[in-house]
Amino acid sequence: QVGNKPQLETEEIITLINLQPSSWQIVKTTIQDSADKILTQGVVPGLPTNIKQAAIAKHLKNLSTPVAAVAEKLLLSTLESEYNLVKDEKRTEEEARNAAKKTEPVYFIVEEGKPIVRAKQVINAYQAEALEHFGLSGWKINYFWLIIWVVLISGIITIFTLIQRRVYPNFRRRDYILLWFLSLTTLILPTIFEHYHLRAANLALNLPAIALLTSSFYNPLLAISQVILLSFLMALNLESIPWSILIGSTVGALVAGGVAHHMRSREGMARLGVAIGLTQAGVYFCSQLLLTTLVTGTIDDNIEKIWQTLLPGAIIFGLAGLAWNIFALGISPYLERVFDLVTPIRLAELSNPNIPLLKQLATKTPGTFQHTMSVASLAEAAARELNCNVELTRAGTLYHDIGKMHDPLGFIENQKGGPNKHDQINDPYESVKIIKKHVSEGLVIARKHRLPKLIRDFIPEHQGTLLIAYFYHQAKEQAETQGKPPPLESDFRYPGPIPQSREAGIMMLADGCEAALRSLKDMNPQKALHVVTKILKARWQDGQLADSQLKYEELPRIADIFVEVWQQCNHKRISYPKEALEVKQNN
Repeated sequence: QVGNKPQLETEEIITLINLQPSSWQIVKTTIQDSADKILTQGVVPGLPTNIKQAAIAKHLKNLSTPVAAVAEKLLLSTLESEYNLVKDEKRTEEEARNAAKKTEPVYFIVEEGKPIVRAKQVINAYQAEALEHFGLSGWKINYFWLIIWVVLISGIITIFTLIQRRVYPNFRRRDYILLWFLSLTTLILPTIFEHYHLRAANLALNLPAIALLTSSFYNPLLAISQVILLSFLMALNLESIPWSILIGSTVGALVAGGVAHHMRSREGMARLGVAIGLTQAGVYFCSQLLLTTLVTGTIDDNIEKIWQTLLPGAIIFGLAGLAWNIFALGISPYLERVFDLVTPIRLAELSNPNIPLLKQLATKTPGTFQHTMSVASLAEAAARELNCNVELTRAGTLYHDIGKMHDPLGFIENQKGGPNKHDQINDPYESVKIIKKHVSEGLVIARKHRLPKLIRDFIPEHQGTLLIAYFYHQAKEQAETQGKPPPLESDFRYPGPIPQSREAGIMMLADGCEAALRSLKDMNPQKALHVVTKILKARWQDGQLADSQLKYEELPRIADIFVEVWQQCNHKRISYPKEALEVKQNN
């Protein structure tokens, strides 16, 4: 034995032991002769096992199957570390030099006055060499087409930017980076597949994935615009992609872009993936069928062959659309984290009251949590009425007061009827620091728990630059009593900023109205509407809604919705008879 020691199974050893002496001699001789013949032919280092097995099988074909299997294992172990062909680098280099010396030069004769190549003629290697030799190759930049492409791409970028500023104006630098990165992958992937001659080049169009991500992160119209512009660019640049593939991928992407933004669950996204796959497959099949009809003039005679030819391709293309949807779903959470984005599904997850941070809020500050849930009901209803982002409004509202966990008893809703902490402090300046701190501490907690920026913005914006009127007037009264100058109003205002979105503006109004409605007793709908309207107008006149894109004409609608929700939460119940409440004793 010259190789590694073979590890034979018990059954294999028994097979060899049961052989007759004559049979064993034949097996032994066959194995030795086979090893000698294979090594004589030459074994190179790193020879794949399957090639060794094929060679061994040819030499052992005369043995019975059980014995041949054991013999093959023995031979493989023998040849495992044995090789007798080694490349002689020095000799190979020397032979190459000698061969180069013996090679006769190839001459390409160009007669004076005769053309080397004619216009629109395909140039071969000899002609290219001749043109280069005489300095006639003419390799230069085609400035005309370069200018055309610059103008074209600049126009596409301008169109997309105009659409983006209209439908989604609050773009950050990281948002532009993400969209350009996604767009580049759409243009680069097919080119890479084509360059390396990969058979799946036609399946590298990731338009459905790009549309799904852009629609989920930003806006459906933005996603549709991106798909149309990218499809136009690929139609001009990628000649190797069949039109049926490009059209099918584009239509599937349009479906993804138009629907993804409205999905509220992973299950809905999964169903959307199936719809994208079916759309791509259907468009591909119909376009190929139409092309076949135009070429042949009829399909009646070849209907069976057409089905056999087109249907497998349509199914594969449809599965590619589904695969891109799965890929987009898988990468979406990572992009959300890296680029600080939110999707409707992410907002729904953040609104789950079982999230640890919200459970902590309910445990440490139960009064604040109940207040938060009431504000969320008001804000969500108003956002739905005004066609705002309902999921963002609800999620942002649920986290707007998390900063109160730093000092729960500093806020009356958590005092459970006990002594008021601020009465014991009896210093409006100290009290206002505690009240203001729930904003700064809320931002600290939000960053610690890695809440998206869109959610974090609700924390300072829900108070804007409002005046903390109670402690301001308390400080004013103390100053008058003590004969001191009146306090600065700026010392008793929140730092801001004021609401920067319609959703944050609605939440500010709901926050103020919920506290007012809760504090008043014997409230009827008319009185409630009067109080709510007064609060909304006060916020408007104080300039708190200047940057929120809310209109003054929308305030009455918001007031009506708030009162309607308040009535639903504070409806009256019938009084039970006294007898129904008494516990009857059985004799």
